[in-house]
Amino acid sequence: MKIISWNVNGVRAAVKKNLVGNLKKYSPDIICLQETKAQDEEVAEALAKFKDYQLYSNSAERKGYAGTAILTRAMPINVLPDMGIPVHDQEGRILAVEFSTFYVVTVYVPNSGRGLVRLDYRKEWDDSFRQYLASLQRQKPVIICGDFNVAHQEIDIARPKSNYNKTAGYTQNEIDGFSEILDTGLIDTYRHRNPDKVEYTWWSYMFNARKRNIGWRIDYFLASNDFLPEVKDSYILTHVEGSDHCPIVLELDY
Repeated sequence: MKIISWNVNGVRAAVKKNLVGNLKKYSPDIICLQETKAQDEEVAEALAKFKDYQLYSNSAERKGYAGTAILTRAMPINVLPDMGIPVHDQEGRILAVEFSTFYVVTVYVPNSGRGLVRLDYRKEWDDSFRQYLASLQRQKPVIICGDFNVAHQEIDIARPKSNYNKTAGYTQNEIDGFSEILDTGLIDTYRHRNPDKVEYTWWSYMFNARKRNIGWRIDYFLASNDFLPEVKDSYILTHVEGSDHCPIVLELDY
């Protein structure tokens, strides 16, 4: 089983930059997208060429903002948008599909904002999301993927010292929040398989950051510990363009 996750920074814009061709060449069984920036009907129209997949989307109430989507070859037995917490469920940031033996969750975690103006809310969100994932794991194993908007370790960010506790995505509060999510019984599959590898998944559009590889690893595949024997590979498609993020891939012997 192969799953691809990608923050597309606007699904309609990404389609114009060959999103369909970029993803189809890998023949994924499941595709998880974040930051679709479109309403459900617009997502469906943009992704209409994925004819062999079932499409599910969760759009923000605010048009052109946030949003998630999942395309899957296999029909899920249930589709679960959001956490069931009204204060967190207005931006389409979570979408889960349930299969007979596991869940797949895609997430677009809120950014703490310029000047860290949303850091307190981000902590509340992380706490709620951790509890949500724990509740799913009590039922069956879970794979969670998406843009977590945090570089977890120094190895995950090109310039850790200049960003630490100053820049959204690399404060101790956010790092601790991610660690606490892992503590629910999850593994960071990429770092598990590549303990010393330096690769990134997001680069600023400014200052030629991608060309200079001044990036952050903020997109992850997390999996319940039960999945560890089945994790065949977890890798980053750094060469695939079309967004300020690149896709990430999880392969399972499942």
